[in-house]
Amino acid sequence: MSWAKDHGYGWVENETSPRIFVEAVKLLGVKETPGVGDNPTIINWAKELGVYPAYNHDSIAWCGLGMAYIAKQAGWEPPKNFLWALNWRNFGNAVPVPMLGDILVKPRNGGGHVTMYVGEDAQCYHCIGANQSDMVNIVRYPRGAFTNFRRCPWRINQPAGVRRVLLSANGTIATKES
Repeated sequence: MSWAKDHGYGWVENETSPRIFVEAVKLLGVKETPGVGDNPTIINWAKELGVYPAYNHDSIAWCGLGMAYIAKQAGWEPPKNFLWALNWRNFGNAVPVPMLGDILVKPRNGGGHVTMYVGEDAQCYHCIGANQSDMVNIVRYPRGAFTNFRRCPWRINQPAGVRRVLLSANGTIATKES
């Protein structure tokens, strides 16, 4: 089984666009290593993105790092100082309503959190992101938590996969972005 299927989101593995979403799904299940160790996958993202050794432990907030890695794999340039989640307010284009693959930004104590739209129910957005309870997973956030919705600056045409996705209100409501 896969993380997505085990948690009721198996359909995400069949999505073929937008590419930024497809790249995010590939990372589902990546976990931070507890204690003094580090997950080499996460550290390798920092190396590939040129922020190592400044970013040298997976105990450092890594939602921005994960999103930058996803964006880069999809062919997009992350925003300047992408480790700071709130800097993702400068990525792509602002949109009033989030859709599949859009970047969502929210403030939190001590900074912010960046994640990606998977779908929505009546009360929450379902989001895929890094460093959500110390892993890449899909969780639900109350709709009012987000201050910014950003869409990739499509070079030609927006992919057909960019759409609202209506889901049932199942799944964990996020309590921790770390």
